[in-house]
Amino acid sequence: MSGRTGAAPGAIPSPNIWHHTSTYELENRAADPEHAIESAMRSILGPRGWAGRTLLDLGCGTGFHLPQWASAPDAAARVIGVEPHADLLTVAARRVRRLGNVTLLAGTAQRIPLPDASVDVVQARWAYFFGPGCEPGLAELDRVVRRGGTAFVIDNDARRSTFGGWFRRGYPMVDPDAVEKFWSTHGWTRTPVDIMWRFDSRADLEAVVRIEFTREVADEVLAAWPVDRTGGVGGLEVDYAVNLWTRQF
Repeated sequence: MSGRTGAAPGAIPSPNIWHHTSTYELENRAADPEHAIESAMRSILGPRGWAGRTLLDLGCGTGFHLPQWASAPDAAARVIGVEPHADLLTVAARRVRRLGNVTLLAGTAQRIPLPDASVDVVQARWAYFFGPGCEPGLAELDRVVRRGGTAFVIDNDARRSTFGGWFRRGYPMVDPDAVEKFWSTHGWTRTPVDIMWRFDSRADLEAVVRIEFTREVADEVLAAWPVDRTGGVGGLEVDYAVNLWTRQF
């Protein structure tokens, strides 16, 4: 599937999921198989987690993460997915059609289609909030998150891990120190989290690498990454580091 139809006004195109939706699904399945990110979120939210709360997944894409927020044993009372791309919302609607506590809305981080002080927990995972330039979205979070609420932003930590090295090679214009200074200056707290990519096949790994980087960079990193010819997982796992940025409201 390839995303080609309309998007909400002001949307910033994604270079991967908008144009390579099926391959990005492989990436979603491969990323963080041990659920380290959710564990870190729970440790910050406390024993209750998101249970009984209103949770906003901002930039929800195809809704990959929505079922985990909406399902027992720690289901949110209401889950809202906001996504600017119409094709991705269509996929998300199919994914959550049996979940009665999920609402999908077309919108952007800069103009969230929700009332003031209407959500308790926000997650934005590899979506829009990449440091300098995202101030309009931060202002919207100030508006929609209730007092006592928590927002989480998950992004790459380019200073650590194998994937971090690949990211620095592919995106040399991104200064990880400047990104950290941006978030800290705006009152967010950093929690480093170690995750991994774990793929079912070398073909899946290569397909995902090729939607994340230019052909030249993808060729370089794949040529250097081991191929496990013994039937093991050696070449199918990539160590990966992220920053979990948190703000309490």
